[in-house]
Amino acid sequence: MKGYLITKLLKGPDELILRTDLIPKEPEQGEVQIRVMAAGLNFFDILQIQGKYQWKPPLPFIPGSEFSGIVTRSTVPEYKPGDQVFGSNHSLAEIVTAKARQIQLIPKNMSFEEAAAFQVTFPTSYAGLVIRGQLKPGEYCLVHAAGGGVGLAAVQIAKALGAIVIATASSAEKLAVAKTNGADYTINYLDKDWTDQVKKLTQGHGADVVYDPVGLVEESTRCIAWNGRIVVIGFAKGTFEKLPTNRILLKNISIIGLHFGAYVQFEPETIEKTWNELYKLFEQKKIKPIVYPKIYNLETANQGMNALASRKTYGKVIVAVNSDSNS
Repeated sequence: MKGYLITKLLKGPDELILRTDLIPKEPEQGEVQIRVMAAGLNFFDILQIQGKYQWKPPLPFIPGSEFSGIVTRSTVPEYKPGDQVFGSNHSLAEIVTAKARQIQLIPKNMSFEEAAAFQVTFPTSYAGLVIRGQLKPGEYCLVHAAGGGVGLAAVQIAKALGAIVIATASSAEKLAVAKTNGADYTINYLDKDWTDQVKKLTQGHGADVVYDPVGLVEESTRCIAWNGRIVVIGFAKGTFEKLPTNRILLKNISIIGLHFGAYVQFEPETIEKTWNELYKLFEQKKIKPIVYPKIYNLETANQGMNALASRKTYGKVIVAVNSDSNS
């Protein structure tokens, strides 16, 4: 089968070599074999092939982390051949295996591409805003990097929850996408006065909840409301911040971290609850995975990664792995 196999750590996506001689892994008890139809790319996929991500799978491994596809073999009663599923595991190969707990059935009226964009972004955003951020209707929610996968998911979820959404991004195109998907106001966070703009939009109140996958915590403390909550999702800016803790004290604010993957180990019941709520929102047409218009294939997956790294894309960058995907 076709696919990528990382046998040694790479300098970057350009060193990826597509192979045609890979042998599908036989599913062990508790696992499901899946014909991959679409794979969603994440920035941490790039870090992982370089050995720079916090989770370092043993060599050799298939890169990628998010997929949708069709079950071909199953060792569990919950899934049978022909079922359409999505989930998280290595994804940039025509056939992969995953533990049954890593996959779910694709909801009705969701395409393979959309399903491949659903697994990481939406539960992360829901857990960040609802479980950790305790976002309430009528509150101001400031979403940074609102043109990215988790950012656009956060915008939609915050709007569905009844919040007033202020979206930030680094380009007019990304801001327009955020606006189309529910943002009430948009701000370019490259503007030197963006924190003043937030304060002006909120009539001096400030943001009640800040959703930050970038690394703008320190600056966000300048425009956060009394009793505000800053939810730390990631560090796309590339640096870890040092904070003036006096602002945390004086504004009575909370800085909260989210590591959604750790719920598998520490609070598995929270994962099921999160998915149940997300399915309800999808059925009510209040949320929808946003797929970047240019779809890549296995041969050009490295180009997709480079496009993602350049921060010129929005939503989720998708690789169509098998040609009969149902776009």
